[in-house]
Amino acid sequence: MLNVQIQRVKPELPLDFANVKLAFRFYKGYLYNCRKDGDMKNTPRKLSDKLLFALKNHPVAFLNGPRQAGKSTLVQMLSQKEFPAEYITFDKSTQMAAAADSPESFLRMRKGAVILDEVQMVPDIFRALKLIVDEIRLKDKKNSLGRFLLTGSANIMALPKLSDALVGRMSVKTLYPYSVCEVLNGKGDFLSQLFSGNFKLPAKKVTLDQAIGLATFPEISGADAGSRIEWFDGYITAILQRDVRLLSEIEKIGMLPNMLRVLATRAGKLMNDAEIARDLGFNPVTSKAYRGILQAMFLQFDVQPWYRNIGKRLVKSPKGYVIDTLMLCHLLDFQLEHMRARKPEMYGHIVENFVATEMIKLLSFNDMRAKLLHFRTSDGHEVDFVLERPDGSLASIEVKTADRVNAADFKGMRVLQELAGNDFISGVVLYNGDEIVPFSDRQFAVPISCLWG
Repeated sequence: MLNVQIQRVKPELPLDFANVKLAFRFYKGYLYNCRKDGDMKNTPRKLSDKLLFALKNHPVAFLNGPRQAGKSTLVQMLSQKEFPAEYITFDKSTQMAAAADSPESFLRMRKGAVILDEVQMVPDIFRALKLIVDEIRLKDKKNSLGRFLLTGSANIMALPKLSDALVGRMSVKTLYPYSVCEVLNGKGDFLSQLFSGNFKLPAKKVTLDQAIGLATFPEISGADAGSRIEWFDGYITAILQRDVRLLSEIEKIGMLPNMLRVLATRAGKLMNDAEIARDLGFNPVTSKAYRGILQAMFLQFDVQPWYRNIGKRLVKSPKGYVIDTLMLCHLLDFQLEHMRARKPEMYGHIVENFVATEMIKLLSFNDMRAKLLHFRTSDGHEVDFVLERPDGSLASIEVKTADRVNAADFKGMRVLQELAGNDFISGVVLYNGDEIVPFSDRQFAVPISCLWG
């Protein structure tokens, strides 16, 4: 677990932006309304029900996720009806200064339910929250539920100094950028289809590239290439120059953009911190720590390997992905619209990254509990993704960009099925076709569009 050194935030902290014009426009909210078919910022989020359930069963619910994923919009919408509460954002310097000066007094002034937005900017408030929640629970345990809804753009699970203060009192949920099924108002039931082997084609027809263009941050969902370039320039600059400074003291903050680009070139590949360190001129310890910071800021994530205590030698290194596929294209300086024709060797990595991000989104708001993993043997057999449920049952996904599938595309899956035995429920090869074709009683070729059906 990353041990990030937390600073006490002061509103007068100087900001050293590499691109001041873009960054300030980003944070003042003068962003593109890129949608041609209406304002999609208010698209219903499928995580809403799970967040409300968490508030009914815990004193504190923490909604984290990338900046501009829609957290503030979601909690403000909930505060109008389902969760009436006072809304406070620490993006406003006056509120941040008041809370940082005296966290306990700041909280005691509030009566009833409270929403604290971007709470990681005032880390001292977590201890005060623990004290107040414990007092309320002693007086009236039932009345203590649903008192505080927090949001933050840093992964609290990677910041133990923050999360430890509210252990047993807080439920953590993660809101990612839009999934395709949210934008198209699909059911988002691909996981249940995967474990049942009963697949359904989506009612709404969109191409794969159109789907990738929708499955992104609300501000640029469906935007044109030029708008995306300018938006991501400001977004990445602001996070790496502003948010990282607020959470961590690192010596070479200017190297983080380079590191993010290096990780983009390795999307879908095994993470080797020694190799990454060599590319950047770091030592491996520093490389791993800096990669942890990028993960804490929801810019990059790992998919861990599947393995069991069995005879066959399995690779136990994680694979890395970028949190948003359009961001990945931006970091690689590629336009999505041209990649399949001009960069077919890279297009497969782009699509695999897209499937990885769609899977973590589905897992975040779906009732089915499962881990997203990958499978690889030392002799080269692999499956892009494995989902493992708590009871040990497995489903697997191989990603292809071709319009056709053949038996050889299931080779790694057959090895996995042999190792997992009866725990193997089903496996699919997602491809760019339009037919669901069984290759055995547990293996299917499935159009990638079923992801958002």
